[in-house]
Amino acid sequence: MNKIDVLYKGYVRLVDHMGSDLSVVNSARVSYNREVSEITARDEKLIDFLAREDHTSPFRHAYMQFEVYAPLMVARQWWKYIIGSAHQDPMCAWNESSRRYITEKVEFYVPDVWRSTPENSKQGSGAPVDKDTAGHFTSELLRTYDKCESLYEMAMEAGICAEQARLFLPAYGMYVRWYWSASLYGVAHFLNQRLEQDAQKEIQDFAQAVHQHALQKFPLSIEKLVKGGE
Repeated sequence: MNKIDVLYKGYVRLVDHMGSDLSVVNSARVSYNREVSEITARDEKLIDFLAREDHTSPFRHAYMQFEVYAPLMVARQWWKYIIGSAHQDPMCAWNESSRRYITEKVEFYVPDVWRSTPENSKQGSGAPVDKDTAGHFTSELLRTYDKCESLYEMAMEAGICAEQARLFLPAYGMYVRWYWSASLYGVAHFLNQRLEQDAQKEIQDFAQAVHQHALQKFPLSIEKLVKGGE
């Protein structure tokens, strides 16, 4: 389960990780100059205590690195966890591919479902719109994508540099690729917010993939740290 497909053409790939639930336990027990080689029932209770009482430092000694391919509207929401990481996870890192330097295949997100404006302003969207409305706007979106991609290619063929030619590409629906690295605690913080039902549906889908990866490598810690999920 190294790569999980998400949302049309997107994915979340686990690139690397450091540590395990055992790392959390030993980081906590070093206060008493103790170290264990395997998880016991007592250690499970310790992880539960650390998570419940918000003793976060032991969860910051383990890390995960992901490659994500997602629409820009998802990437910019995710980026908030870099901007706000000074308090939550100061070792959080982000590196993104740039169309200043590359001209890889352009791909765009096309929603399977168009959602309505919700009655509650705290919700990002409401129930699906009717079939005819959805079909009309899917066609319009595809037509817009085709036109903009054609202009992007024409500009580069005319000798315009890639960093300016990309102005023709519709930003929010375009897929971008990045590496995101964070501590186990930083990953859990992201999941606790983006698995919530009031989070944008698209980023919820990506958060579910991150959650699956995290559960595979840190099952006990993620179970105790994350309130939502599948």
